[in-house]
Amino acid sequence: MAEKKVVETTENEIAVHWQEEGLFYPSTKFIAQANMTDETIYDRFSLDNFPECFKEYADMLDWYKYWDTTLDTSDAPCWKWFVGGELNVSYNCIDRHLEKNRNKTAIHFVPELLEEKTEHITYQELYVRVNEFAALLRDFAGLKRGDRVTIHMPMSAELPITMLACARLGVIHSVVFGGFSGKACADRIEDSNSRVLITMDSYYRGGKLLDHKANADISCELAEEAGQKVDKVLVWERYPGKYSSKTPMVDGRDYSVNTILKDYYGKIIEPERMKAEEPLFLMYTSGTTGKPKGCQHGTGGYLSYVTGTSKYVQDIQPEDVYWCAADIGWITGHSYIVYGPLSLGASTVIYEGIPTYPDAGRCWKISQDLGVNIFHTSPTAIRALRKVGPDEPKKYDFEFKHMTTVGEPIEPEVWKWYQKEVGKGKAAIVDTYWQTETGGFLCSTLPGLKPMKPGSCGPGVPGIHPIIFDENGKELGQGAGKAGNICIQNPWPGIFQTIWGDRDRFVDTYFARYNTKPDSKDWRDWPYLTGDAAVQAEDGYFRVLGRIDDVINVSGHRLGTKEIESASLCATEVAEAAVVPVKDDIKGHVPDLYISLKPGIDITDAVAKKISDTVCDEIGKIARPRKVWLVADMPKTRSGKIMRRVLASISNEKDVGDVTTLVNPDIVKEIKQQYDNSKK
Repeated sequence: MAEKKVVETTENEIAVHWQEEGLFYPSTKFIAQANMTDETIYDRFSLDNFPECFKEYADMLDWYKYWDTTLDTSDAPCWKWFVGGELNVSYNCIDRHLEKNRNKTAIHFVPELLEEKTEHITYQELYVRVNEFAALLRDFAGLKRGDRVTIHMPMSAELPITMLACARLGVIHSVVFGGFSGKACADRIEDSNSRVLITMDSYYRGGKLLDHKANADISCELAEEAGQKVDKVLVWERYPGKYSSKTPMVDGRDYSVNTILKDYYGKIIEPERMKAEEPLFLMYTSGTTGKPKGCQHGTGGYLSYVTGTSKYVQDIQPEDVYWCAADIGWITGHSYIVYGPLSLGASTVIYEGIPTYPDAGRCWKISQDLGVNIFHTSPTAIRALRKVGPDEPKKYDFEFKHMTTVGEPIEPEVWKWYQKEVGKGKAAIVDTYWQTETGGFLCSTLPGLKPMKPGSCGPGVPGIHPIIFDENGKELGQGAGKAGNICIQNPWPGIFQTIWGDRDRFVDTYFARYNTKPDSKDWRDWPYLTGDAAVQAEDGYFRVLGRIDDVINVSGHRLGTKEIESASLCATEVAEAAVVPVKDDIKGHVPDLYISLKPGIDITDAVAKKISDTVCDEIGKIARPRKVWLVADMPKTRSGKIMRRVLASISNEKDVGDVTTLVNPDIVKEIKQQYDNSKK
């Protein structure tokens, strides 16, 4: 009798069962306009040339004063970049483009309603509007360099105008995703000690005009209860000159921006000469576990990094029309809708609404109308468009040279649809891996140099040197076949400086795990812990499997949830998949697999069995789901993320908690009823 094979695992290792995909090469028509035909870039950004290699990114900016020290490690691991240098972000994103490109479109704002015209804001108009609002912030709101301001706004042209006005003054902005509740906003007001809240009266979503101002009243009330009083609420109007909220303005606290702006017509504000290491903004993590963390991003390092990566990874040039279909309220929007593209003098698209309004062809209609040639979105959005409008891209005349995915690992089957149907087999795809904390891309292929591989983000981008450790700090190298903690060996300019007001938490969360010399000033002793599980293939490409916590231990086998979800998508009927762990007395945990099917596919036991069998075929019988739940839709956040926590609560027969902030809370009751009925 053959000896039973023992799968040795640790808490931080996942045996990876899926096979690597084949390589895809960019179309011969793809011309890398940036530096991406120069293979020496990886040599220039090698560890041997660290940290001076990042001068290449910083030199893309205009500096009032050049820096003395590229990387200051004296307060490790709170890194300071380009110390001694002085610059202004607003100047770099606007003023320096005026001489040659003042009449070029900086922002295309697309309203959700089809009957409303797209607004094309030139760099000259952006300059005027940012200066006037900066004057209002300084002279009316009393904001000055180093103050914090909370911005709770939907997707609108006024949002980047507000951010750039803050940057012009040296005011630290904290943007809260427009879909977040008043309470979530209050938490961020309180933590950052903001005394000014900037908001908007209303915005469109799914064809409905939503009352956004109502959130401001809740935020101010709860923030004051927590000890932080908001003195002024500045309200932009969705329709200038017409207040569109049912929530009354509070006398002495709330002020219409559009009314007061008239007093600042033609005002010009000289940009503050900011030190490179001074904070630019706070970006709070969503706070799903514990208190939200205010990631503090600096001025010179952050802008250098997003400018450099926008050019080198996304190939953004001044002549491009670039659309990142994320939300500015997330780090992706900060880095790759606002600061990176505008620093490069490109035209950036901002769309107010949802990608399926009034139908699933809206993204491709916008792309055709504006001549978008670089498209950037999330696997969540791609899966949704594949589900509800798989044939829509064929109906529109657009051609992307380049497409980006961001936010989570993309399943190979979804990647292939994106490449074939959206990219029309011609566009280069970069599957990027990074985080709120990192400021910009960590891993990706470079479009003109490295072939693409579905499901793999690729190697570290120039200057980023990832390494995978097991729980004991031993490296799991190329082709190890096991996943561990993916870490970054070296600092980089885009990394956040600290957690606002909580340095100890910053060190403990991101650096203490593999640091053996707490007093060291040497960057080599401080690898950055991402908290994600990943595996490195023999060719050096990384495949990220999600958070280390997102694994299921089945009889000693550590299975990545993303691995099972990806396998299920190989069944042609599947549109979306979510895997959650369910406690099992014998096996420890078993996976429950929730599936939403493509339109027109009937929910049957045969389909469920086919999906279960597909998972077994792709991974092995160890991964067979306890149950395949075919559901009408997944519970989702306003940003389109599937709330796996809610599904896990249902499968484990626990309270699902507050689901009122979901975009579709009714689906939770429906799924729970489906679960309860199955037990009868």
